Amino acid sequence: MRETELIRSLRAVRQLSDREIPDDVLQDVLEAGRWTGSSKNTQPWDLIVVRNRETLTGLSKCGAFAGHLAGAKLGIALVMHGDDPWTCMDEGRLMQNLMLAAWAHGVGSCIGSIYPADNERRARDLLGIPNSLSLRTMLSVGYPAGPQALRLPPTARVPRGRRPLKDLAHWESFGNHSDRGAAG
Repeated sequence: MRETELIRSLRAVRQLSDREIPDDVLQDVLEAGRWTGSSKNTQPWDLIVVRNRETLTGLSKCGAFAGHLAGAKLGIALVMHGDDPWTCMDEGRLMQNLMLAAWAHGVGSCIGSIYPADNERRARDLLGIPNSLSLRTMLSVGYPAGPQALRLPPTARVPRGRRPLKDLAHWESFGNHSDRGAAG
């Protein structure tokens, strides 16, 4: 298997089964998060694992794109220390590591955005998070409900596939799509 195969196969999974996630799998996913790189190794995060069904349902109502949390086996709240651009970048890195680690175990996940500010306040209250910390992102986590959970419905209005590398890679300056003469 090519090293990038796991990355290319990752899917956002919103339809999750009620199958339990073994503790060793969850621990491995959380360890992958713990080892995520961050700006100046600040590690500006805490993770809250949420299994309580009522809490997940409440959190699912804290953002237009968080509804799938209600059906998750568990949720992981990404509690961030700070709101500067570097912390936001670190949050994305953390999220991707958690998702890839889960996927390596066959466990699906999907990003749940917690916004606007009123919703973030409600979510922080549900989880006992101090006002000095932020909660913009949660992951719903669970095994896919079946093969249909890995496919977009035919009516989905999202682009399929990826742009060709030759169209998005520029060499030495923007607009130069030829790698001829690029330093090797």
